[in-house]
Amino acid sequence: MVADEIRERALGQVNQVGHREVWFDTATPGPAVLDLRTADDVLLIAAVVDGIGTTRADLRHLTRAARTLPLRGLLALRSRCGGPAEFDGVDVSASFLGRRAYTRYDIEDAVGEALSQVIGTPYRSRRGGQAPPPDSLPWRVTIAGERAVVSLRVGARPLHRRSYRTASRPGSLHPPLANALVRLAAPAPGARLLDPCCGTGTIPIEAALDRGLKCVGADHAPAAITAARTNDVTAHVTWLLADAARLPIDTESIDAVVGNPPWHRQVTPSGQLARDPARFWTELTRVLRPGGRAVLLQPDKDLIAPAGLLPVSCWPISLNGRHPVIVLARRP
Repeated sequence: MVADEIRERALGQVNQVGHREVWFDTATPGPAVLDLRTADDVLLIAAVVDGIGTTRADLRHLTRAARTLPLRGLLALRSRCGGPAEFDGVDVSASFLGRRAYTRYDIEDAVGEALSQVIGTPYRSRRGGQAPPPDSLPWRVTIAGERAVVSLRVGARPLHRRSYRTASRPGSLHPPLANALVRLAAPAPGARLLDPCCGTGTIPIEAALDRGLKCVGADHAPAAITAARTNDVTAHVTWLLADAARLPIDTESIDAVVGNPPWHRQVTPSGQLARDPARFWTELTRVLRPGGRAVLLQPDKDLIAPAGLLPVSCWPISLNGRHPVIVLARRP
């Protein structure tokens, strides 16, 4: 999805898609890279370091690489891409695959302390659980096999931290995932989209901001609708306090349904949906126009069978330690 969005926005040439990452080159770097909606973050590749084994002694390769990074060029490129020019301090976030004799904090310290010495600003360690201040220069290190990638975040904060998200509740959907669900529905320009269990409104807001759609968000919980209205910066979403099993929406008036129904996971169903879950599918089919598409995040693919919807595709994903599926279905 990220690779497709990069191509759609004409941001550059996609070179490879790997574990949780998409690499692309651009001949005209600029702030448009910060407009990506399906990506968790966008970073500038500073170095690729080979020979990173499983012992703490192997981290010396990272320290050596950090001391020789082309910092002036990286900082200039970051500024061209819309990143802040001023910073006070250095912070590093690291992750790795496989069993190793060191922790993420050992990786972060090996790179952060070296960068601090070269740049001449304090290193803000995450060891101990402390979050670095927002004005630090943010670096990222990932290790897979014996290869490490050192990169510099373009923005002041990760792309997934949307500025509109000022109100949150349990079960709030990750914004890039919400955006990807909307894109999988492939709504036409001007289409009408419904999220029948909208929570804090992430799906309708993403659809309105990114795709310019006419959106409806419904939820049975008054606190959820209040949070959604607080988050809404679009003025293009209609918010309804309504039961997903009895929607005040005209028959065959919706082009796409995109949602994250509360199937007794982080959020418990309420109202008629709790008493008769099958009513969800009946209502979904009723409001969808013929040929309309539904994209739903579900615990498993078998829930999509009722009410005459035709399954089209299913994608397993990893989300917060769980493994739900994205199901795409169509009304005949």
